[in-house]
Amino acid sequence: MDVSQGWKITVIFMAAAGVLSTPLIWLLDNPDAGQLAGATVQAATGIAALVWALLQTPPAAGPTDLASDTGDADGTGGGTAHTGVRRAAGAGTGAARAERTGKAVARGSGSRAGTGIDYS
Repeated sequence: MDVSQGWKITVIFMAAAGVLSTPLIWLLDNPDAGQLAGATVQAATGIAALVWALLQTPPAAGPTDLASDTGDADGTGGGTAHTGVRRAAGAGTGAARAERTGKAVARGSGSRAGTGIDYS
């Protein structure tokens, strides 16, 4: 399971607070057996969460899609012409770049043309 940096920092902070809060107060006030057991369990849980957060790796970035020095494209009769990068909306996590794309021409009803990056 990959965890974002923000969640990792939150878990580390909460784990440290759990390790230090109640057990510290209990232990400074002559704890009885129940408080000592509770402090031990709470500290162990906080330490486990801290170790878990530290061992998580950030999600890997996706690939970079690049369209460069493309030729021209012609869409006719309801066709689509595109000279750059086409990626469905929400698909992929990497970057997309389009450089020096050729011209795209749409001719006729329902035809579409685009140069660059299309997320539709």
